[in-house]
Amino acid sequence: MSWLKKFTRNKKREGKDHAVSSDEIVENAEAAGEEEVTTGLSLHPGSRVNDEEKYYYQFLNKELTPLKRNQLSLAGINLEQDEKSGAVAVTAFMRSSLKKPVTLGKTFLLLLSPEGERLARKEFDLAELGELPPESSRPWQFMFEAGTVEKKDMPSEDWQLAFELKPKEVPHRLELDEKWELSLAVEEQEKLASFVKQTEPPKPGEVNFLGLQQSRKEDGSLHVTLLIRNGSQKNIQLEQLPLVIEDAQGDVVAQGGFKLGPLSVSANTSKPWTFIFPAEMVKKTDADFSRWKAYPPKQ
Repeated sequence: MSWLKKFTRNKKREGKDHAVSSDEIVENAEAAGEEEVTTGLSLHPGSRVNDEEKYYYQFLNKELTPLKRNQLSLAGINLEQDEKSGAVAVTAFMRSSLKKPVTLGKTFLLLLSPEGERLARKEFDLAELGELPPESSRPWQFMFEAGTVEKKDMPSEDWQLAFELKPKEVPHRLELDEKWELSLAVEEQEKLASFVKQTEPPKPGEVNFLGLQQSRKEDGSLHVTLLIRNGSQKNIQLEQLPLVIEDAQGDVVAQGGFKLGPLSVSANTSKPWTFIFPAEMVKKTDADFSRWKAYPPKQ
């Protein structure tokens, strides 16, 4: 591999380390443990490395901090940017503290500044590194073409080559307003939390409403309790909410607008809330509530 350069023995690593649990990258892999593992130098079988280069990599590898058992790591060595094209070549150790060989697949890597700002992003096929032996450290060059580089100026040190990790799936959960926590019995809170857990969550990015209970009062008003279900990864603030209540026959039972103050619903949660439709908003007094639904009217 002609990209390997002749470094001086006094040269130090310019980049930082980024270690992750192997189960973040490799399917069916074990999570990281507490045992410390020192990784040994492993050169790709197809590499052309002279004695000086090999000595250099051995020297740098000995300086690396031990990994925890079942970790994968990227340890930055050096970074060079082509002044004409803007492309960036990053040399780093790909390290594995697994007890068995591993071949990695396609994954996105990020080049980060010392402050954590993203400088470049690209998907690499890490299978090109070949099979990584157990407890090994393999030097490799990662090329970020100009189109994948997001910043012009590159730092000379303390940058980081990092795995882009997929956000872990967090179960959709119940969120209670403080007033509800104070007024609702613990047993009822647990039942409601269990109901939310067992109900199919909203689609990613979707906000919808699920009816919990309804009751007509002597004054003719209709009280409905809904779950406001936020399927997005961001908190939402509801200040005004128009609502339609529809019964099993598909008839509009009640319709009106509500000022909520605003009402905050955290990301990936369902929050119960009661809406009171005064008698003048009720359009059908003999509604069939064997099935019913609530939704904002179409604009």
